[in-house]
Amino acid sequence: MNVKHTRKPPAGTGASGTKMKFSDIIADPAVRERWEKVRKYFFLRESTYDMTNRCNIRCDGCYYYEGDKQFASENGNPDDWRALMKIEKERGITYVVLAGAEPSLVPELCRVCYEEIPLGSIASNGFKRIPESVGYKIHISVWGNDETSLRVRSAKNLLLRQIENYRGDPRAVWVYTFTRDNIGEIHEVMDILSKNDCRATFNVFSAPVGYTGGLRHTAESLARTRAAMMEVLSRYPDHVLFSPYNVVAHTHAQGLHDLYTCSYPRMNPSTDIGLGRSFRQYRTDLTWDRSAACCVPDTDCADCRHYAAGSAVVTARLYRHGTDPEAFKAWLDYVDTYLAVWVMDYQKGENLLNRMTPPPGFDL
Repeated sequence: MNVKHTRKPPAGTGASGTKMKFSDIIADPAVRERWEKVRKYFFLRESTYDMTNRCNIRCDGCYYYEGDKQFASENGNPDDWRALMKIEKERGITYVVLAGAEPSLVPELCRVCYEEIPLGSIASNGFKRIPESVGYKIHISVWGNDETSLRVRSAKNLLLRQIENYRGDPRAVWVYTFTRDNIGEIHEVMDILSKNDCRATFNVFSAPVGYTGGLRHTAESLARTRAAMMEVLSRYPDHVLFSPYNVVAHTHAQGLHDLYTCSYPRMNPSTDIGLGRSFRQYRTDLTWDRSAACCVPDTDCADCRHYAAGSAVVTARLYRHGTDPEAFKAWLDYVDTYLAVWVMDYQKGENLLNRMTPPPGFDL
């Protein structure tokens, strides 16, 4: 597999170097149908919110317990959270991501957010069920089989506990994070999830700043992760929300920032348009710091391959993909996947492109 960084093609060309008018690309009926499907969601404007600084488990490589945000005081007043959500709506925020340490420990605050802004998602370890009155997508983190969860997360029988809590729940998406040492466990985990009719998507461990543990990827582990993702995507098409272009974007030798240029304020000085102007990452005391604001704060940006980052960084690069038929199909698959993972009641279609294609300007 060639992961060599190559020179970018001239502006106006795509992954194959074939320049076409956008109108000609979407003349393909399947492409036009998918384009019309996803463009209805271009109104989504996100910000993220740390709901609590408490957690019921502790994981090696946890992003929350890095940096200053973990030391913010915790505001548990529902009225203050409701007021914040009203302000956010006035700013044009239409989608919220509730995270922090463990949002399931403050369900009443999650409910207040949902009542004010009904589109959103919650990042949870799945150990405690979030009430159905909170109608957000729930991303349930999986870091390997139960043996690995016990070792890395100090949580016994965590996968089975998650399934007991969320089997048959349309809000739930299991997010399998590939680390350097759990790649082979995906087959066991997906077999269990598929037998319980649970849907999954994939994440790639992205090291926090200063992390020195054993989960950080190498070139060799990224290559094995790519092969495993493609195999599982083929084996479990009804239970995996992913596409070949997702595989490429998140297992490339270059991180997301080098491939696409990150849009989040932490790496983007512009306040003119897009995430640079609208995105905020609130701490548990309801303050925010633009210099640290990104979807997963305190990640080592050079190592970032996080699925949450890609949901904004890759999807924002329509102009890089929109002059090449193959690149545009890959981009549509990525956006279709992102919406199925993050938006309630959105149904993913079949991938338009069933092979890997390189990001514009790079080799595979």
